[in-house]
Amino acid sequence: MPHITVDYSDSLTDAFDRHGFARELHPLTADIARTAVGNCKTRFRRVEETYVAEGAPGHAVVHVEITLLPGRTDEVKTELSQAVLALLRTRVKPVPDVTVHASVDIRDLGPAYRKHVSA
Repeated sequence: MPHITVDYSDSLTDAFDRHGFARELHPLTADIARTAVGNCKTRFRRVEETYVAEGAPGHAVVHVEITLLPGRTDEVKTELSQAVLALLRTRVKPVPDVTVHASVDIRDLGPAYRKHVSA
């Protein structure tokens, strides 16, 4: 925890600095959510096909979902989502003739969440 999943359109593969994003995202998330950077885990999922609005070409999507242990206020979640969206905009370069739809969602992990780490 936090678990971070980033889905992004295939057309953004070369334009999205994923490693730079994660490098900055982890300390940002840890600071706002009041956790340790070492707890942050991010996975990126390239989406081969996205369909936006009426399906016109020239659209791409980046969606970040962060799940946290319960207990953060709505204000903290809002602050985090705004900060992550601002960071995201710095790590996705413009692509000619492509409109990028970026979004962030912050959720609580469910009561059945469990974790095991082994070396």
